[in-house]
Amino acid sequence: MRDINRVQGKEFAKNNGNKNRIVETSSTILKAEVLKQNKSFNIKNKRKLFAKHLGLTQSDEVSIFVSEQLTAKAARLLFLARDLSKFRTYIFRWASYGRVYVRKDDQSPKIAFKSEAQVQRLLLDT
Repeated sequence: MRDINRVQGKEFAKNNGNKNRIVETSSTILKAEVLKQNKSFNIKNKRKLFAKHLGLTQSDEVSIFVSEQLTAKAARLLFLARDLSKFRTYIFRWASYGRVYVRKDDQSPKIAFKSEAQVQRLLLDT
């Protein structure tokens, strides 16, 4: 890890004073490995990742959420992708390496979003 920063967001009051942290890694390979290991842990265990698992606290109450930090445009596209999955038959939506993807089912091809207009076209298609 290269750097860790605390940030105070809207969720500060809801999190009982626990602040979000941004971790800057020294390489994209390390970042990808951290994201992969977190996903693997959460799939294998019924209880998600907690600070206790990392030896950071004795309490089980502090959960750890790991995600990529997206640009404003990518965050907006991910928000729209969530809307698309609510109103259409797109089951999967995710962000990877700063890009946003959707997929109808396990066998269908993934669609990478590049603009809001592309999402709007899919939303209007029946």
